[in-house]
This record gives sequence, structure tokens and C-alpha cells, in this order.
Amino acid sequence: MISHTKHSPTSKVISAYYTVHPDDRQAFSDAVIPHLTTTAHQDGCTYYVFAEDLTDPNTIHLTEGWRDQAAVDAHMADENFLEAATAVLGGIRILDYQAEYYDVAAQTAGALPSVSRQHHSATCGS
Repeated sequence: MISHTKHSPTSKVISAYYTVHPDDRQAFSDAVIPHLTTTAHQDGCTYYVFAEDLTDPNTIHLTEGWRDQAAVDAHMADENFLEAATAVLGGIRILDYQAEYYDVAAQTAGALPSVSRQHHSATCGS
């Protein structure tokens, strides 16, 4: 399991999603899972997470956090990334893909709103 934290200083965020053909869902996972650990340990990677869309199991979201542009550039040139990208683009039917790159101007740790905890206590009896 990969340790996830979003509290490390992050100046670049990439948010993307892939919608894959249902018959290629497992092949997509098989191509990216080995890549996750390698990327998560790259210098400058603050987080790197793929997550299945809760309303469409064939849509997979990717959220990446990077210390700076140099770390993003190093990742995009990394042999393991290029290998995973080749596997995904070469043999998996991508039905839709979108990505946005963000420059982070400020970073503040967040918490669940206190209304959520009150609601949980009221509805769950704890």
C-alpha cells in the first residue's frame, strides 16, 4: 500500500480522468498499478493516486501532486512512466480522457466540516 498525504508542499497539481472500454478495465489496472509505487517514490512527487469513479467503474480519476515543475518534467521523462504510458496508449481503448494542470498559489490543510461530525453523531448515535 502507498502512503498518501497531501500535506507536503505542492506547487503543481494534475487532475485527469480516463474512461476505458469495459473489456479493457483490467488491462488498464494491470498497466498502471506497478507504475503507482514507482511514481509515488519519485523525488518531488507529493501524491499520485488513481481512483475508480463511484458512478462509473470504467472511469478512473488520476490526481497528481508535485513539488515543482522540475519534478513534473522529470516524471514525464521517466522510463517507468513512458513504459506505462506506452502500455495504456498502445493496447487499451480509451473512450474519453481529459486532464488539467494547476499551479498552486496557496496550500492549507483542510478538515471535514464540523456539521458532518454533528450529522454523523445524530444519525449514527455515536
